[in-house]
Amino acid sequence: MPPALDSRCALFLDIDGTLAEIAATPDAVQLHPAFADLLPDLQRELGGAVAIVTGRSITSADALLSGLVLPMAGQHGCERRDAEGAIHLHATSGATQNRLRDLLEGLARRHPQLMLEDKGATMALHYRATPQLASHVHQTMRRSMHDNDGFELLPGRMLLEVRPEGRDKGTSIADFMAEPPFAGRVPVFVGDDKTDEHGFDAVEKLGGWSVKVGPGRTSAQFRLANPVAVRRWLLAPIETPPQSDSTTIKR
Repeated sequence: MPPALDSRCALFLDIDGTLAEIAATPDAVQLHPAFADLLPDLQRELGGAVAIVTGRSITSADALLSGLVLPMAGQHGCERRDAEGAIHLHATSGATQNRLRDLLEGLARRHPQLMLEDKGATMALHYRATPQLASHVHQTMRRSMHDNDGFELLPGRMLLEVRPEGRDKGTSIADFMAEPPFAGRVPVFVGDDKTDEHGFDAVEKLGGWSVKVGPGRTSAQFRLANPVAVRRWLLAPIETPPQSDSTTIKR
């Protein structure tokens, strides 16, 4: 169990598998109604230093949050909305992206059980409905990627994602931590998947702490069993630390 948040923290949260249970398709995911009040409360108590860091697009994540507009990194940091509402985009090679999109679309046509999620800068091929195709999907995409593409493959929970190189959840958290209201705080990142490991590493390098949700190997320092446990942990009162020159949480 991670320690309770305190008022020096900057909180970064994944969505799928962390705030919400994984569903058969991304569109079927639902956020528990309690978060409608909990997230604004956390944002107020932490001086605005709450952000969503997700593989979803910002548009998709905003729809889940039902009108609550938070600072957010979408598509593993390929798009980011800062605390002032400014959008930061990281462009990719259109020709290369189109070639990879055609390849993914071809795989999905040949195997209708696969689901292609085109988020814009990133694309994910889901094989949750047919896990026996996982090896075929991974091998096909590895053979088709070139060293100079500027894209990389990122395995996730029952999916394979194609994303631009150089952007991940860790770089997004570092970007936020260089800006108000996050700068100078203790970063805390909560995530559930392999794609969140970059975020865990980033917060630890910045003197913060990391929380893995669910089973599986991880570099995170703490673990919570599931999104229900995450919600219970976030509902705990935020502590007020003693006055100190240090901003490092003792563990």
